[in-house]
Amino acid sequence: MHRPENRPPDWLLHPLRRQPGPFPWGGVLRGALGMGPLLALAVVAGQPQAGVLAGLAAMFGGINDRPGTARSAATLIGLPALAGAAGLLIGQAPGWWAVPLLAVVGVVCGAVSVTGPVCSAAGVQLLVLTALGCGMPMAGPAWVRAGWYLLGGAWFMVLRLAVRPATQFRPLHGERQAVAGVFDALAEALRAAGTPGAERARRGLTVALDRADEALRLQRLLRRPGRRRPDELRLDERFAAAAALCEASVALLWEGEALPARALAGPRRLAEAVRGDTQPGRLPVPLPESPARSAFDRAVLAAGLAFDHRPEGHPSRGAGPGSGHGAEPGSGQGVGHGHVAGPPAASRRVRPVPVRPRRGIHPAGPTGRECGLRVGACVAVTTALALLLHAGHWYWLPATAAFLVKPDYGPLFSRVVNRFAGTAAGVLLFAGTGSAAAGAVPGLPVLVVAVCGALIAPSLRHFALQTGVVTLTVLAFVSLGGDTQAAASRLADTALACAVVLVVGHLPRLVDTRARVGHRCAEALRHTQHYLHDVLTRPPGPEAGPGAEAGRRDRLRRRAYRSLAQARVSAETVRMELLADPGEEWLKVAVRAERIADAATACAVRLAHGCEPPGAVAVGQLVAAVGEVADALDGRSGPVPARPEVDAVPPDCRTLGDIVAELHGIQDRQRAMAGAAG
Repeated sequence: MHRPENRPPDWLLHPLRRQPGPFPWGGVLRGALGMGPLLALAVVAGQPQAGVLAGLAAMFGGINDRPGTARSAATLIGLPALAGAAGLLIGQAPGWWAVPLLAVVGVVCGAVSVTGPVCSAAGVQLLVLTALGCGMPMAGPAWVRAGWYLLGGAWFMVLRLAVRPATQFRPLHGERQAVAGVFDALAEALRAAGTPGAERARRGLTVALDRADEALRLQRLLRRPGRRRPDELRLDERFAAAAALCEASVALLWEGEALPARALAGPRRLAEAVRGDTQPGRLPVPLPESPARSAFDRAVLAAGLAFDHRPEGHPSRGAGPGSGHGAEPGSGQGVGHGHVAGPPAASRRVRPVPVRPRRGIHPAGPTGRECGLRVGACVAVTTALALLLHAGHWYWLPATAAFLVKPDYGPLFSRVVNRFAGTAAGVLLFAGTGSAAAGAVPGLPVLVVAVCGALIAPSLRHFALQTGVVTLTVLAFVSLGGDTQAAASRLADTALACAVVLVVGHLPRLVDTRARVGHRCAEALRHTQHYLHDVLTRPPGPEAGPGAEAGRRDRLRRRAYRSLAQARVSAETVRMELLADPGEEWLKVAVRAERIADAATACAVRLAHGCEPPGAVAVGQLVAAVGEVADALDGRSGPVPARPEVDAVPPDCRTLGDIVAELHGIQDRQRAMAGAAG
């Protein structure tokens, strides 16, 4: 997209961005009940240090408190709390021995952070609590301190599970909301078909699918022992129907034709039916004017069957007006067995194949090594400087660096600016309380902590606000230990940590955009290659076991789109860095890779509805070409190779022709980036 000449650069505007969303009233209540009561009880019992450790765990729990199912929230809060307790156990290195220890822990934490948000949160807590264990003077054995920390994490997890609206206590409420979100996102994607917002809507659909997949997978892993209940199986079937509808919708988006407004009514009604665990009623079906429209038609019919509550073998199951899935008045079509030809009989009522955990970026791969080395180097340098400047309370410097240097938290310059601004605001607010905060009013630090706990959830929309709240909380914790001069030193330490991270975090040997973005794009293309190979070599059919075929293909497609979304986020982050090279067009590479996956999905839909499949030679050339481009992005093939030629693809095949064009476009972009770098 062309950027006006008078528009400020992206790295300068990014610090001003905030995350939109509804006000988190539940998070405010949980935060108010988290740190404050724990600290108050500990102070009354004469154990302020135990209250500080438990309050820190509750503070991190509030930071990790994200919308989602109860199981996903417990995972995102509980596992990082265990990592923080482990940090207190291993953080026993005295003096300068802390430098190599924190360097190693930083490398490990940075490397595992690339695998996902849970591991990223766990890595932060492990690193920060290791620094606190080494540098903060605390009485008692390490296992007792770790126990207090776990107590605070467990308390906030109880709050997360208990403090929520009464309607959310219904069985599978969060999972139903996640699956209903897929149908809502599908309706938005259909509404945006043929408009400039189609690509953004398709990405929103991918996010909704990922959330629902994660919610159902955790439900299967963490459910109570015994046979699965009928409502659990029914929800799995409805999610499988949503996945089939999404495949057809991607093909419609790829065709780029606007859809009638009545096509959106079906997904909206399906979403409401999922939320209420009811039947959707009459579903409007679009006219099958193309293979993609026909695929959507059949997917709606299959969804109608998945939403039928009658047991298998019921004489009226899915047939006739009594099923509740009849024709929309004026549509001219029904959805019963006797009106419109639905999916093949062998494919109906097949249990969905559970989606297995995906294989993603490995911590030992290029992305993990790049992130790990950068985190380890910054933490080691800040620890050494802190020990040189003030050996008494040096933990603030490496802890600050741990929050700043991780690339999954956003562009480095933006984090540095917001971190310093938030710390300065927190220090000024704390200093404004005067002698009362220093101990003249003993209950005031507890009150400050309680108020900050309530503010954590809304402050998560902007990193500067979050930093200000965390700074106030930590200064109140420190004041309970008698450190009345902490505010000024914390501001100076933050400024020094920001300067170190800006310098060390931009060193050429520690910043490799090919490792951070090129490797992710290459992995996404390899997942797309596997998906495309399955589409072209395993045409669906009754003789091939349609349930297993659909389950395998759905896993491959979802894995490809998930990795493509991660590659896009990395490319957007790199583009907004302070020293971003305008010649590096990784975002355009990621967009073209997404279009390859869209074309592969459209190809799957067309082949499933009677289009002529390509020959074996074309399949081999096309799949190999995708692998060659992925190897070139990853740097495995040395210099940028020549354009991959796929001469056996039928010239009139639009989907495969688009794949070849996007492959050539990626190669052209890579060649341009190599020329700009040379």
